Amino acid sequence: MALALDLSGQVAIVTGGGRGVGRGITQRFLDAGANVIICGRNEPDQLPKAGDREAVFVAADVRDIEAIQGVIRAADDRFGRLDALVNNAGGAPAASAADASPRFHEKILALNLTAPLHFSQAANAVMQRQEQGGSIVMIASVSGMRPSPGTAAYGAAKAGLISLAQTLAVEWGPKVRVNAVAAGMVHTEQSHLHYGDEEGIARVSSTVPLGRLATPEDIGDACVYLCSPLASYVSGANLLAHGGGEAPSFLDAASE
Repeated sequence: MALALDLSGQVAIVTGGGRGVGRGITQRFLDAGANVIICGRNEPDQLPKAGDREAVFVAADVRDIEAIQGVIRAADDRFGRLDALVNNAGGAPAASAADASPRFHEKILALNLTAPLHFSQAANAVMQRQEQGGSIVMIASVSGMRPSPGTAAYGAAKAGLISLAQTLAVEWGPKVRVNAVAAGMVHTEQSHLHYGDEEGIARVSSTVPLGRLATPEDIGDACVYLCSPLASYVSGANLLAHGGGEAPSFLDAASE
């Protein structure tokens, strides 16, 4: 028997929701019936849509407090409520921790940790006034749960998001639930930058117990669940969406 999650009438904000993982998250919320506002510095060529409903784009740099307030106001002006926030915007180019400049590290932390905190604070202010409260999801990463060579500041920020979700769940409950999704490796339009050509992606996929990289929609499914009534008693959790994780490297070394 199929189980479909129905978020009809609900309103969600997905930061960075126009491409990559964020686009998959946006699509799943639309598929579940929600109205979705996405934000980013550049509008995507095509907005995600489901049937006759299309995501609403608001231009915003999530590191800017006034821009954050603008996105929150857009949700209120257009829909009069805010049920879910998914802090997805983030990322980092590879850089040696020893050689990267202090400014580089600060910008990575601002995008991946401080911005989600500020956005969550603004969303919480709205959700606490609503009878139905709301739900906030932090898109974390396995990089925040293991060494993250080449992206040290990014990994530290993602570890911070997991901690942040746990703390905010305590501070903001019972009206607002806060959770994290620790995403594993995801196949997006930029996968080649991390894993090489299709052959390289196939080799990397073979290291995952489930035999493939995640799709953006896989991460979206986790977010929709956490924002649905099925997760009404889930708060302060870190949902691992990593296909089983990574096999310990010593196993290969021991068998050589």
